[in-house]
Amino acid sequence: MKDIDLSHTQTFQYSEERFADLQLLRYRVDGFETLSLRQKELVFHLAEAALWGRDILWDQNGRCNLALRQLLEGIYMYFQGPRDTQEFRAFEVYLKRIWFSNGIHHHYGCDKFQPGFSREYMETLIAGSGLPQPTEELLDLIFCPDVMPKRVNQRKGDDLLLTSSCNYYQEGITQAEAEAFYQRVKEDFMQHPAACPHDALPQRTADQPPMFGLNSQLVRGEDGTLQERVWCINGMYGDTLAHVVEHLEAALPFAENSKQEEVIRTLIDFYRTGNLCTFDLYSILWLQDTEGLVDFTNGFTEVYGDPLELKASWEGYVNFTDLEATHRTETMSREAQWFEDHSPVDARFKKEECHGVSAKVIKAAILGGDLYPSSAIGINLPNSQWIREQYGSKSVTIGNLTQAYNEAARGNGFHQEFVIDKDTLQLIDRYGNVCDDLHTDLHECLGHGSGRLLPGVDADALRAYGSTIEEARADLFALYYLADAKLVELGLTPDSEAYKAAYYTYLMNGCLTQLVRIEPGKQIEEAHMRNRSLIAHWVLQQHPEAAALVCRDGKHFLLVRDYALLRHAFASLLAEIQRIKSEGDFEAARTLVETYGIQVDSVLHQEVLSRYSTLHLAPYKGFINPRYEVLRDASGQLLDIVPHYDESFSAQMLRYSRDYSTLPPLR
Repeated sequence: MKDIDLSHTQTFQYSEERFADLQLLRYRVDGFETLSLRQKELVFHLAEAALWGRDILWDQNGRCNLALRQLLEGIYMYFQGPRDTQEFRAFEVYLKRIWFSNGIHHHYGCDKFQPGFSREYMETLIAGSGLPQPTEELLDLIFCPDVMPKRVNQRKGDDLLLTSSCNYYQEGITQAEAEAFYQRVKEDFMQHPAACPHDALPQRTADQPPMFGLNSQLVRGEDGTLQERVWCINGMYGDTLAHVVEHLEAALPFAENSKQEEVIRTLIDFYRTGNLCTFDLYSILWLQDTEGLVDFTNGFTEVYGDPLELKASWEGYVNFTDLEATHRTETMSREAQWFEDHSPVDARFKKEECHGVSAKVIKAAILGGDLYPSSAIGINLPNSQWIREQYGSKSVTIGNLTQAYNEAARGNGFHQEFVIDKDTLQLIDRYGNVCDDLHTDLHECLGHGSGRLLPGVDADALRAYGSTIEEARADLFALYYLADAKLVELGLTPDSEAYKAAYYTYLMNGCLTQLVRIEPGKQIEEAHMRNRSLIAHWVLQQHPEAAALVCRDGKHFLLVRDYALLRHAFASLLAEIQRIKSEGDFEAARTLVETYGIQVDSVLHQEVLSRYSTLHLAPYKGFINPRYEVLRDASGQLLDIVPHYDESFSAQMLRYSRDYSTLPPLR
């Protein structure tokens, strides 16, 4: 039977709802209709597994988040009082912000949301909804600014655990205790590398450490000693992970090849046991699975949400390859050794052989966990340093998300306000999109995959500064090569002028426009923003002959004086940051980040906020997932699976809470 595609009968708009500082977008999964029915079933079951991990992330982000979400959703569904009031509209915005951030703290800035309604009105909402009275702790969380004020605190000099509200460490455990605990774990491993329960990795060596702490909560036992609550089916989050595994098992019959089937089985084994050696095996098998059209990630992945950068948030997404767009990433991957050999870093820090580097452009079919609603547009995995060095990495650029961003930004006046002149505007209009995509490809495919640690250097040596340094390293690698004639030779850039568009917009963002995401009086805390600020301000201070901030008619603009010199500046900083990474130079990392990456000029900040406010734009954007309809005939035979784009943000949030949660109903 011919596949049925109903998506084209719907009116599609990329831009959807706006509230607070957020804008919701939709992304299309064009090409899904061309997949075989088996591939569609594979995508569907993997998507169900990705959606089932949602509650894990909510709990990781804060121990009261699930109870808070359940209370607020109960009010939203059952409140019998008037809704067309200022206070109820404020309540609705508050709930939507919490939905968007998977908890009570801002998804990027990590500060707790403040309600635009009173505690007394909250009591009215609860009474008018017929819900049980919540605990005082939960009400204090909402209305007392000093209760759990920040999800992740990175301020120098603070105890990063006692001042962070994320749920990776039991309350009361100090930073010094946690660091000492994992230092002992690492030392024990160095002396006695653990045997692995898999023939593929029969015995680990001292230079093949697991990512200790990745899948556990650190707690204090009854005897006062620290111990881990492992996230697995027989441990913490077991009920939820059982549902994830149920859908992974349902996906197995539809695997495209034996390697993909082995990947899924090994991931299931990891969820059953919580064994980090099994996770390493899964990571190796996953990056070696490059033949299938459908791909996915599912599990404990990124450490940005942990102030110590050890424990990973849960995320999942499902995708299929955009074959036409993947041409550029495949071209890049084939030349990985050339890029490594010609990098401007010290030869001691280069890989002698680049193994297993693969990259592709994909179309997201579903986003879940820490990739939803706000998502990355490029991903490079696995994160284990020794696996990257010995086996390689797999990179993706999520093309349909990039398309949605570009469509939403069309004609919004942003560049007209912040770009210095018409010539630069024309440069960005001509080359901006192609260079942005290429920067993402270079960052993920080659930047993160480049370089190596010197023997004996701990992959966690840079501690809380590690993510910022790593993102800066990948960005600088990409910036340096964007201007290389090799890209023109390979047909990846149209000509030798194109890179200038990316150079200008990157520096403009780092020193000016990303400030719209910072509240007045705050400093920069998110790792990617610190990275961009570090690069921009280091260049402006160390190489004013290349670029500078200038004031014209009372407004500040980036002025690039010499693009060739700017590339030399990027090369110099890349060499130093690679040295810091390779040598594990914590003090140099701290100095660089604290000097250039964190502080905000309050006068310039206010100017940027004022100019941005006139554009009436939202600084943060996220996505509404498609809704998949399963079509069957009268006998129950599967006919097709069809994506729809008709679900509102609120409806999607309520459906996910109903269908993908083990929480008991409030009423």
